[in-house]
Amino acid sequence: MSAIPDKRSHGAELTTRGLILGAAITLVFTAANVYLGLKVGLTFASSIPAAVISMAVLSVFPGSNIRENNIVQTVASAAGALSAIIFVLPGLVIIGWWNGFPFWTSFLVCASGGTLGVLFTIPLRRALVTTSDLPYPEGVAAAEVLKVGSQLHETTAGAGASTAREGLFAIMFGAVASAGLAAFTATRIAAGELQSFFRLGTDSATGYNLAFSLALLGAGHLVGISVGLAMLTGLLIAWAVAIPILTSLQPDPTAAVEAHVMHVWTTQVRFMGAGAMAVAALWTLARLAHPLVSGFARTIAASRAAEAASGDQTDRDLSGQTIVGLTVVCLVLITGLVWNFTRDTPLADAAFGLTAAALPFVVIAGFLVAAICGYMAGLIGSSNSPVSGVGILAIVTCSAMVLLIAPPTDASAPALVAFALFVTTIVFGVAVTSNDNLQDLKTGQLVGAAPWRQQVALIVGIIAGALVIPPILNLLSQAYGFAGAPNVATITEKPLPAPQASLISTLALGVIGRKLDWNMIGLGMLIGVAIVALDAFLASRKWMRLPPLAVGMGIYLPMSATLPVMIGALIGWWYNHRTARMPDPGRAQHLGVLVASGLIVGETLFGVLLAGLIVALNSDAPLAIVAGDFAPAPMVGILTFVAVVVFLYAWMLRRGAAAR
Repeated sequence: MSAIPDKRSHGAELTTRGLILGAAITLVFTAANVYLGLKVGLTFASSIPAAVISMAVLSVFPGSNIRENNIVQTVASAAGALSAIIFVLPGLVIIGWWNGFPFWTSFLVCASGGTLGVLFTIPLRRALVTTSDLPYPEGVAAAEVLKVGSQLHETTAGAGASTAREGLFAIMFGAVASAGLAAFTATRIAAGELQSFFRLGTDSATGYNLAFSLALLGAGHLVGISVGLAMLTGLLIAWAVAIPILTSLQPDPTAAVEAHVMHVWTTQVRFMGAGAMAVAALWTLARLAHPLVSGFARTIAASRAAEAASGDQTDRDLSGQTIVGLTVVCLVLITGLVWNFTRDTPLADAAFGLTAAALPFVVIAGFLVAAICGYMAGLIGSSNSPVSGVGILAIVTCSAMVLLIAPPTDASAPALVAFALFVTTIVFGVAVTSNDNLQDLKTGQLVGAAPWRQQVALIVGIIAGALVIPPILNLLSQAYGFAGAPNVATITEKPLPAPQASLISTLALGVIGRKLDWNMIGLGMLIGVAIVALDAFLASRKWMRLPPLAVGMGIYLPMSATLPVMIGALIGWWYNHRTARMPDPGRAQHLGVLVASGLIVGETLFGVLLAGLIVALNSDAPLAIVAGDFAPAPMVGILTFVAVVVFLYAWMLRRGAAAR
């Protein structure tokens, strides 16, 4: 690692304008990630789009530099990563414990857990980043984007500005296209999905559902062909095998075909998916256990040797006093939150014991999670890191812990489930933050950033994200609601699936309330074992892999969420294959990444805006021009969807092939 450049010759790094711009980008990307995560169970990495936006905006100001742009993407990336806390937090509404998201409680849970994630990974930086040979794919990619933009800006300001603005235009182009299509479907002139349910023979039935979602298509472009085909495999297991068999074994001639199919999918097939996801997540963690332990020990030894040999005082983290002080503040807040959570519940008599157990659980599990997630992110990337597996292990462990302290009764069981979800949310905040911030610190290392300044930016990003998440969750809960959540008055009749939060809640209920369909989960676990074996066989032959966790998600998620992702993965594979023959394939493929990111941002932000209109106007279709039964709507919807996709990719191919 080269020494950090002198601040005086390279411009300021931790600037007010950089923090403000990072926080402004946070508002956009965090809101988009919250909506997307609740809709499909996926979030997108915001580092590269944030870096591109930062370079475009700050290029008009004097003195902007690569390290200031890095601070902007660090703030936005930390907040975007924290949005994944919605994989657990909405569970408190889904089980009926909360009717909404109390701002201060939700804010402090997000802020304390996220800040601990930053603090717990600071002692790991030298071992896992500075002296480590871990690849950190997203961190390296973000650094390359920053370097290219900086080099072009320094050599010829016009070319540098042109490159940054091309990237910004690509994001905006995708965002406008996806928001425009979403707005058009909101008028009801074009349908938002194409679905049908039908019988196969006398008793068997199944169906299909394709959402005309450019956001999900963009997500498919980003996750790639391997994940896309894995989700297709899961979808076929669910809808081409499991549902036809189960509906034939449990015929219901009095029910409508759609109602019968959806009942089987909701009450049985989703539990199969949960079992498959559990096996896949545990297998992924087990497979990484050896490289985690051996690699961690090796890099700690290398770190100590490097530290002893180096006198570089500029390569420093936040001071030990600051780390200890902030950690104590976070733990005091967590203690108060946990105590207050149990105070007025049937758990009041066990409040001291539960709080006393929760605090070391957060500290010990949090630090282990930080090390595991940080290492896994460095090894296979933040987007591919199985954080869901950490969430599954955390909720099962926490649920088992509270059972030992306060055995459930009919009156206390719901409170115990809620308590387990609440504590797991804090630990999950540590997980998702540590899964991201070592990636950011790797970017900083490669561009010569000061680690302590980045750590300040990470905490600023956490606070900014924590401020945004509760009001967005309340807005979406009031407008749409979450599938399976009682006691929530919503305006529309299409709740957000919140698949990850639903899975975590189901597991907590299963351990504490004994409400799981263990037969279906067991069958799903057998399917998971078979998929793991198939993936291992493909790996041994060096063929394309089928990530087992993605297969489980294909079974568990609704088809409307997975089918567009698969289509996007196939189109993205075709696009990358086509651009590989261009004079500058890297530029053309990067253009595709930026447009795909824009597709996600545009539609998801429109979804948040539409939620605001639904609440403000108290109408489930505030932009509707025609009635909901408008006959041409399905055909108009599919033709418009196809036309927009063709137009977008044709533009990217032309732009990618054109000379600068």
